[in-house]
Amino acid sequence: MPVKCCFYRSPTTETIAWSENMDTLLTNQAGLDAFRTFLKSEFSEENVEFWLACEDFKKTESAEKMASKARMIYSEFIEADAPKEINIDFSTRDLISKNIAEPTLKCFDEAQKLIYSLMAKDSFPRFLKSEIYKKLVNSKQVGNHKKWLPFL
Repeated sequence: MPVKCCFYRSPTTETIAWSENMDTLLTNQAGLDAFRTFLKSEFSEENVEFWLACEDFKKTESAEKMASKARMIYSEFIEADAPKEINIDFSTRDLISKNIAEPTLKCFDEAQKLIYSLMAKDSFPRFLKSEIYKKLVNSKQVGNHKKWLPFL
């Protein structure tokens, strides 16, 4: 059996840690997958998809790729009747529309903050109360008990 360092988190502890804050959830691939599944069940997965697209956009180095990615994000999430249109106020949408011609790495920051805030205040608390999350925590606990107490 491999030696576990002092920072090892069991699957149960890791799953429970997602409830600490939304950043913990979003930076853990399994947590992100579970949250996306939950958002899909609520027909609001566009929020986390937009947030992830913005995170990816901020890592863009070439101006050419930045312009291309900005247009993609705009057409997919921002413009009126976009396939995955996010719920942002008119002034934020209007500002992005004006800045999209010459995008910067910060051109979606305001909208991303709004969507993050919406997820943190609304979707995240509901996720923690959802059957999806409860089942994950319970399945990890059962799995953990079997590891340590094989006779159960």
